[in-house]
Amino acid sequence: MNVSPESRMASVAGRRITDPRAFGRVAVVMGGHSAEREVSLDSGRNVLAALKRRGVDAHGIDGIPALLDALRAGHFARVFNILHGRGGEDGVLQGALQSLGVPFTGSGVLGSALSMDKVRTKQVWQALGLPTPRYARHRVGSDLGGAIAALGLPVVVKPAHEGSSVGISRVRSSADLPAAVELAARYDGELLIEELIEGEEYTVGILRGEALPSIRIVPAGEFYDYHAKYVAEDTQYLCPGLDAAGEERIRALALAAFRAAGCSGWGRVDLMRDRRGECFLLEVNTTPGMTSHSLVPKAAAAVGIDFDELCWRILETSFEREPGIGNGTSAGPAASGSAGAAAPRLAGSPPRMRR
Repeated sequence: MNVSPESRMASVAGRRITDPRAFGRVAVVMGGHSAEREVSLDSGRNVLAALKRRGVDAHGIDGIPALLDALRAGHFARVFNILHGRGGEDGVLQGALQSLGVPFTGSGVLGSALSMDKVRTKQVWQALGLPTPRYARHRVGSDLGGAIAALGLPVVVKPAHEGSSVGISRVRSSADLPAAVELAARYDGELLIEELIEGEEYTVGILRGEALPSIRIVPAGEFYDYHAKYVAEDTQYLCPGLDAAGEERIRALALAAFRAAGCSGWGRVDLMRDRRGECFLLEVNTTPGMTSHSLVPKAAAAVGIDFDELCWRILETSFEREPGIGNGTSAGPAASGSAGAAAPRLAGSPPRMRR
């Protein structure tokens, strides 16, 4: 009996992969030029090592230009995207890969672009009745008085189009506003002025349509900033973060928020829980960190999924975008995935100069 390519593709997308050869040759793209380059390189090295330990023919690539050159030359069958921030999480890379017919991990163009825009993500959540802190948009150089008058203090000031820990300040007095705006304005785009929810900080990882146990984040300092997330060794992570009833509610909310933003595959939803026990959605991260400090691996470990298995399952999400027949090849120019092809530039090597 003949089976259509569509049926074979669906059968692979709907089941677990057991043979590493099914993935073909995999590019693990990392680094890039965003504000989170160093974290991305750290994440990428960890992912690359994990996939290799599981027998996947995986290779590291630094940045989008080198990746696209390698794909057009037919060196890879699919992409594990671990680029953080601009370029890798905002729909730019996703659009390029989709146009080339190359399957990739994580969210597509819509989910990536929407979730990188904190303001528009909040607008979608509000339209659906999902709880998120009150906010105001701010363009650098314009008067902040109206926003502060409407929201009141304290507030959080952050770039509207950067990662979850980049350029963020908590402002409790008017005297602190200029420095907070100056920090956030170092990054492109408008700023988000958001009501500060006093309470506990949580995150919920999402993996293949299911919410992982929540993590309550307890930083040693005032809040979970870039240093507390990626450098400090004294941040506490409590997983699961809530009792059974609380876990059910926060996981359901996180999953609803993830889907509302058009996200898929895997990711992370950040929330605050106020002193009354009410949860408020902050943002979605479509390519979370995979470092020793990162949160999705901690949540996965709590349900018995070790780091290598987590990377394998994330790579499996690329079959959801497989344009071929689900056998590790694609219909685009990356179809060959030939082991004998010339090696592309690996992560950590000097970038190519382009005119």
